[in-house]
Amino acid sequence: MEFFEFIKNNFMHVAPILAAGIIAGAIIVERAQTLFKGYSIDNVDGFFDKIRELVSKGRLNDAVALCNQFSGKPSADLIKSALERAHQPEELIMNSIEMARNKYSEKIQKRTSYLATIANVATLLGLLGTIAGLIESFAAVGHADPQQKATLLANGISTAMNATMLGLAVAVPCMVVFSFFINKANRLVAELESAGLLVLDSIMVSSLGTPDDRRNS
Repeated sequence: MEFFEFIKNNFMHVAPILAAGIIAGAIIVERAQTLFKGYSIDNVDGFFDKIRELVSKGRLNDAVALCNQFSGKPSADLIKSALERAHQPEELIMNSIEMARNKYSEKIQKRTSYLATIANVATLLGLLGTIAGLIESFAAVGHADPQQKATLLANGISTAMNATMLGLAVAVPCMVVFSFFINKANRLVAELESAGLLVLDSIMVSSLGTPDDRRNS
């Protein structure tokens, strides 16, 4: 039995697996666009170095303008929120950094875990289809003529194996992509942590001035 004929003849069994695959595909497209393009800064180390340089020279407006060039990037928005409070007490700056970090950490990790759930569900739905196919096969064999038993049994096993294959065809890509997305999300969250420490340290150093400034004060 050809695979597409199997889908046509057993649509009610495979419909949930196909629906899971469609949902997974939509999540993969959205998360790939967001994590690898929407939230990533191509040269993040260079961006951090430029921010540190501008803040150390007291050019906060230029640093904010640089962040505006990367509007929508979590690290840039976090740094901008801290710079806008640069003249306030350290506690308020830290609160701003913490709020931005929590906000973007949630957005970075959003919906990624659904892929693992869909992979597990698709596998179980495939097994369910396998069991249903075997039950129907053995039930048909029990009431069939001896000449037809081998054919009915072969068709039933083919249906059952196709159900398993379809479930795994959805589950395996989901798990592979899930691992890539989790790795990328972890790097972005670590980047947020680095951005928070960098901007806080730069603001504190800038507010204290250089060693010569402190000796002359």
